[in-house]
Amino acid sequence: MQIPHIPVLFQETLDAFEDINDGYIIDCTTGYGGHSEGLLKQYPNIKLICNDQDDEALAFSSNRLKEFEDRVTFNKGNFEHVIEKFKDENIKGILADIGVSSLQLDKEDRGFGFESSVLDMRMNQNQSLDASVVVNTYSQHELERVLKEYGEVREYKKVASLVVNNRPFSSAKELSTLLSKKMHKGKIHPATLPFQGIRIEVNDELGVLERLFDSIESAKLKDCTVAIISFHSLEDRIVKNYFKKWSKSCICPNDAFRCTCGNNHSLGKIITRKPVIPTKEEIKQNPRSRSSKLRIFKFD
Repeated sequence: MQIPHIPVLFQETLDAFEDINDGYIIDCTTGYGGHSEGLLKQYPNIKLICNDQDDEALAFSSNRLKEFEDRVTFNKGNFEHVIEKFKDENIKGILADIGVSSLQLDKEDRGFGFESSVLDMRMNQNQSLDASVVVNTYSQHELERVLKEYGEVREYKKVASLVVNNRPFSSAKELSTLLSKKMHKGKIHPATLPFQGIRIEVNDELGVLERLFDSIESAKLKDCTVAIISFHSLEDRIVKNYFKKWSKSCICPNDAFRCTCGNNHSLGKIITRKPVIPTKEEIKQNPRSRSSKLRIFKFD
């Protein structure tokens, strides 16, 4: 079987769950099964719930993990709903790799890549909102918001103006070519951050991530390890803030004269005070891993 995706921080992610001897690990973003396969091989006593919203990814991982079929449950859906659906199981671990898979980036018909002949970027191809709608119908003000808040594009006004004045666009290649010609060329392709912003808008990636964390908190899990791999600062900030919130024992206002809350509100502890990042060797083998960060939290 040809493997289309290299999982990032592979061994570091598997090691995050080394204290788990039974129960289920939920892989919220199974993708092409790299982390899932590693977990099943390294921990023979655990079972996996493999979730993804991409039909192609689920079909591939189902075939890849066939030898473990008695230990794997597959579920199609956005990961914001998976904890609620399986909360009554013995959940001992939760893994979410928030990045777009290499196959999604590379396949022309998905519209994520700079050379793609379509303008799509949907992770769930059943939804109506796609990149074409954002690029070709959003007002300039709406585009500025997307580019500034989600793409962290410094020249967001200029990029939004370029898009509005040159649309309609029928492909990602058209858009990336325009940005390459008109924008300053730095260390990364001029379309990288604009494409990030559009992709996040299309898939509501930050909202979905926050709702995943809210669902984890609502499930009131015990003795459970949560490992999240993020790929840009917006995602990482959400992960860091939730872990910090969960670890706080005192929840009194910062200006409180003394603690009156009982100082017993901590849900667990942060395992990674600093995020785990890829080694130079991994980045050399898989350049797309360069921005990845792994953070781990353990519920008491």
